Amino acid sequence: MLLDLTDVTKTYPGTDAAVLRGISLGLDRGGMLALTGESGSGKSTLLHLIGGLDTADSGQVVVAGTDLTPLDDAGRAALRRGTVGVIFQQFNLIPSLTVAGNIAFQARLAGRHDPARDAMLAERLGLDAHSHKYPEQLSGGQQQRVAIARTLAPQPALVLADEPTGNLDEASSDAVMDLLQELVAETGAGLVLVTHSERLAAKLPERRHLRAGRLT
Repeated sequence: MLLDLTDVTKTYPGTDAAVLRGISLGLDRGGMLALTGESGSGKSTLLHLIGGLDTADSGQVVVAGTDLTPLDDAGRAALRRGTVGVIFQQFNLIPSLTVAGNIAFQARLAGRHDPARDAMLAERLGLDAHSHKYPEQLSGGQQQRVAIARTLAPQPALVLADEPTGNLDEASSDAVMDLLQELVAETGAGLVLVTHSERLAAKLPERRHLRAGRLT
């Protein structure tokens, strides 16, 4: 199993209500799962726990055989470099790096930089003519494609996507999502997608819904 969550809970300091209440979830290698739910239901929090961007109050999160519970900040950062790739809605590109530099960034950190793979991703995502440009010179859709290429370059075992097409129009959103699924499937990685879109969620073979911190 690629991802295994057991009875995970999370409450933020200063609040009374738990954001996540006893979440148990599994995903096999190569599996693709959509997480849906209203704003505030805990979707992004759950994704952050899986990616080691935050820690659970109780329960267990295991990714690719690694229990995240005992890991410190450095250990969780190492997991994100080599095992888990995260695609954020706000892109989080490095303004001082070109498209080519941004795509290579994560793979270099992971010690897996492959120029041929970078070139393939740029070509498949329609970025090969923009490799010399900087993020501010790109459209929102182009920036999101760079963020996807950067995440996929080191070939992570698990890809987490938090509303990855939230800033795009419907046609662009569908095109980007189709490409993301195709590229993830080619590497045999798993995918967990957080989305408000029923249309995008329907593209994935498995779906779970979060309501008031619980999975349904």
